[in-house]
This record gives sequence, structure tokens and C-alpha cells, in this order.
Amino acid sequence: MTDTRTAPNSAPPVLVVNGIEVIYNHVILVLKGVSLQLHEKGIVALLGGNGAGKTTTLRAISNLLKGERGEVTKGSIVLRGEPIQNLTPSDMVKRGVVQVMEGRHCFAHLTIEENLLTGAYTRKDKGEVAANLDKVYNYFPRLKTRRTSQAAYTSGGEQQMCAIGRALMANPSIILLDEPSMGLAPQIVEEVFNIVKDLNAKEGTTFLLAEQNTNMALKYADYGYIMESGRVVMDGAAADLANNEDVKEFYLGVGGGERKSFKDVKSYKRRKRWLA
Repeated sequence: MTDTRTAPNSAPPVLVVNGIEVIYNHVILVLKGVSLQLHEKGIVALLGGNGAGKTTTLRAISNLLKGERGEVTKGSIVLRGEPIQNLTPSDMVKRGVVQVMEGRHCFAHLTIEENLLTGAYTRKDKGEVAANLDKVYNYFPRLKTRRTSQAAYTSGGEQQMCAIGRALMANPSIILLDEPSMGLAPQIVEEVFNIVKDLNAKEGTTFLLAEQNTNMALKYADYGYIMESGRVVMDGAAADLANNEDVKEFYLGVGGGERKSFKDVKSYKRRKRWLA
């Protein structure tokens, strides 16, 4: 029997991460038995503070760990019934899994449109690529007005939109979105998340997004996993997590007192119940 945390959905999951451990430089243990599931056409939030292991989890799925001297040493990652640990990042793109990196990473010297077209490098049909570009501009009208501008001279919000649009040019079924709100004004964050919701509803794109902005992520996600120190410490439907008292106190800024860690408080409350 596998120890895999399950989001409540009758359809089989499209992606199953089961008990993975990740080590960097052969010595630094970063993930310690992380399990999660992703269902088709869902939005799943991976939540937690800096250093919780969110980015490493995304890189393990997209197979970008080797570039950071990391490797999955235990557990399994299965996409549509196929183990994927030994595939290359380009193999993953061909299978419809694309990661949008933290910090946007646009090609500064290229125009917005040239950046977008780099996302279609695996595609051969020029007509489909042109149609996809029109679709990206439909979802991101601001990019259309800035399409001839060098990415270096666009705003942070426009660069984030460009990074997501570039991922869409590969025609993915799953997008791994790393810290989409980082460094953006609240109004732009709301705009980006609305576009994510729109893409999910209209295109059926599945999202796994790593995000420190817990309040915003739970507002738009269907399901969430909370990570701390390389482990999943809690998971559940997004609405349930948003209404959970511990989550409110530690991740939504509700409640006072000195914070330790989510795990310590859960342990303390368990001990208190036993002693009562």
C-alpha cells in the first residue's frame, strides 16, 4: 500500500509523487518523503515559507534537479502511469509538463514576442504556433502591446506574464508555476492569478503552483499541501485549509504570539490533548 496523500477526486491522478527524498551535492537532504497528487484540470497549491522545499519539489517533477547538483534518491514520480525520474527536461516538455521558474527568467535581450516563440521550440507546425501566439496574446493583451519591446525594459508583471505565456507556447497540459507573486504589486498578483484561473477553466490546463502568498494561493486553488523543512505537514481542500485555525495563525497572519513552527505547534497541541 502506497503512502500517497490524495486529493478528493474520483478520476485517477495525472501525476503521483510518492515518498520522494532529494539530496543535493550527495550530502544535503532537502526533501524527506514528500508525497502529493495532481488531478487533471486541477489547481494545486504547494505552500510554505522560504526553504520549505517547494522549489525542489517542482524541480524534481520537471527533472531540472541535475542542473543544481540534486537528485531524487528515494520514492517515485509517475506521470500518467509512467515513471519519469530518468527523463530529460525536454522529454518532460514533450509530455506536456513545463516549469515556469521562480524570478521569471526572461531572455533580457530578446523582445517579448521572441521570448514567447522560444517556448515553441519543440513544435513543428508553424500554423499551430501562430495560433498559439494569438491565444497567448488573447490571455495577456498587455504582452501584445509590448511585443516589440526588449524584455529587459518591461515591468516585473509583464515579465511574469511573458514567462507564463512562453510556457503556454509549448501547449502544455501541466504547468509547474514557481512563486508567481514574487516581487509583484498586489494588483498585478491578482491579475496573474485571475489569468491562471482563466487558463484552467477555459483551456483545461492543470497547475501545480509553489507559493508563499498562502492567502492568494488558497483563494484560487482547489487543493493545497503545506510544506515545512522538506516535508508535507498538512494537506486538504483549499477552502478547508483557509478556514483551519492553525493555518490561519501560521500562514495567513491571523492570531498573535511568538511563532515557532507549524510542526512544533501541532505537536504541542497533541501533547496538550493527551494531558487533558
